[in-house]
Amino acid sequence: MRWTGDALEIDIIERDKRLGVPWRRPVRGRVRIVPEMLNPVGFALDPEEKHIWHCLAPRARVVVEMADPDLSWSGSGYIDHNRGSESLEEGFRSWHWSRAHLSDGAVVSYEGERADGSRFASAIRFDQAGVPEQAELPMVAGLPNSKWQVQRRTRADHGDAKVVKTWEDTPFYARSTVSSRIYGEPVIAVQESLDLRRYASPVVQFMLPFRMPRRKF
Repeated sequence: MRWTGDALEIDIIERDKRLGVPWRRPVRGRVRIVPEMLNPVGFALDPEEKHIWHCLAPRARVVVEMADPDLSWSGSGYIDHNRGSESLEEGFRSWHWSRAHLSDGAVVSYEGERADGSRFASAIRFDQAGVPEQAELPMVAGLPNSKWQVQRRTRADHGDAKVVKTWEDTPFYARSTVSSRIYGEPVIAVQESLDLRRYASPVVQFMLPFRMPRRKF
């Protein structure tokens, strides 16, 4: 990964894994993420500021150019990261997050339950320059549990939202596309729900190296 001055570039040098196929094909290419706005401000998720969330690019353009296989596409995206002085499972029991592009910027809803049982919830709206401001928190919109029974929720006008597609469905995490209205605008949002009590369980920790292997090629 490298920052070129106007974009984040990610080189991919991997091999795929297909069920029932003994060999692994090369997967090589580049992802280029060009921010449409940049935000310099991070936000603490707990009173002790052990966990900081930073939405670096609330809106971005993503270009994917693969050599193996020969594929390319582009679309909208986002850059953020979390950092902290303790692991996520030490600080939280669960959280729900969603991001949507608006006609004049973007909005991110972030809520969850900390390890001590206290809850947090906020909506942050970014203008076209990437400047953040606390916004009115839309109503809770319940979503159906994932196939692994991870509880999902988001925020939307009148508490009305619908899962369009589930992209990731694991014992502790679900990522989905959700349609709703926010601040009067129809939006297609990216939504994620994370159950950190499940993540910390010995069974899930045993499974992680097989689900997400780390190998050198």
